[in-house]
Amino acid sequence: MCDEDFPLMTDTQGSHNTLDGILHAISKCKVQHNQLLKEQQDLSRARDDQEDLAKQFRQRVVKLRISLEEDDNNQARDVDSERKKIAALHDEESRLKREIQRAEEELQLEEESAHNLKQQTDVSTAAVPEKKVVFTGETGDGANTLNFNVKPHIVYPMEEGTALITFEDEEVAQKILSLREHKVDLGGDCAITLEAKLVQLLVPCQVEMDTEVCSRRILVSNLPKKAGEDRLLDKLEIHFAKSKNGGGEVEESDMLHDSGNVVITFIENNIAKGLTGKLYHDVEFDKGRKHSVKVTPFLNGEITSFQTRLSACGRTVLLTGIPAVMEQENLQDLLEIHFQKTNNGGGEVDAFLYNPLGQHTLALFEEDCPTEDQSQ
Repeated sequence: MCDEDFPLMTDTQGSHNTLDGILHAISKCKVQHNQLLKEQQDLSRARDDQEDLAKQFRQRVVKLRISLEEDDNNQARDVDSERKKIAALHDEESRLKREIQRAEEELQLEEESAHNLKQQTDVSTAAVPEKKVVFTGETGDGANTLNFNVKPHIVYPMEEGTALITFEDEEVAQKILSLREHKVDLGGDCAITLEAKLVQLLVPCQVEMDTEVCSRRILVSNLPKKAGEDRLLDKLEIHFAKSKNGGGEVEESDMLHDSGNVVITFIENNIAKGLTGKLYHDVEFDKGRKHSVKVTPFLNGEITSFQTRLSACGRTVLLTGIPAVMEQENLQDLLEIHFQKTNNGGGEVDAFLYNPLGQHTLALFEEDCPTEDQSQ
């Protein structure tokens, strides 16, 4: 019995073990299958996540590409705009350079014009200083009355039966004028009554001149005092005729005796302009010795406006109403003696001129230069 039951028990136990193993294996496989399913689901989710991420990346790449293209286009436009600006700046720079060059040329012309204006003026206006004039006893014929001189030199036509008397003291002249009528005793029972009047003369007060620099002449001043006129002119012509001294062929030279200056005229134009660019020139008047002379432009001028005013003579009085009762010299002496006496209101007489009836006399009035006593 024991031998027969052993296999049976062995078979039943082995069958049970096999079924359990299979179930266990099935269970294990189920677990593995579930795990695989879970892993598959995880992988699917991961794949989906990766695909979503890849899609997002692709979208970002597209956006970035579009943005880069826009940036490239914007940059290209900016570069093109900057190039245009640079080109415009180059054009502006070129224009400014041309303007600067033109301005420099104009400035040079203005400087040359200013230099020329130092030598000439379109209209020179000078206010003539007021100067007192007085009758000095001189007469003239009016032949030289057209000469213009800064010093007063006035020709006064005297009426018939009048006299001009100039006193040493202006106060005496004013006293004679204030008394007005003067009775002059001529000796015996003869006496005449004269009237004293103020002398008023037309004198220049403003002069306008059109001036221009002469292209062929120069004015030479600051000349040596001891040199003779002929020698002076010869030495100046020799010096300024030499090209090494900046000169040229001399046409003529003239001495201005009123000023002591010399005017030199050249054959060619513009020689004078070159010489006046240098103010002082060393000229040899004596062998081995040079003297510095001053060279300035010579101005040609024409008076365009001449204005005058009335000026009263302080020391000269006009006596009117003088009859021809005796010889001219005798009557003049008696009149002068009368007005020299202080009890007649007179005083010291500097000049006296009587113009009788039937005569025409031109009296010359010149600048009244005060004496040392008057200046004090």
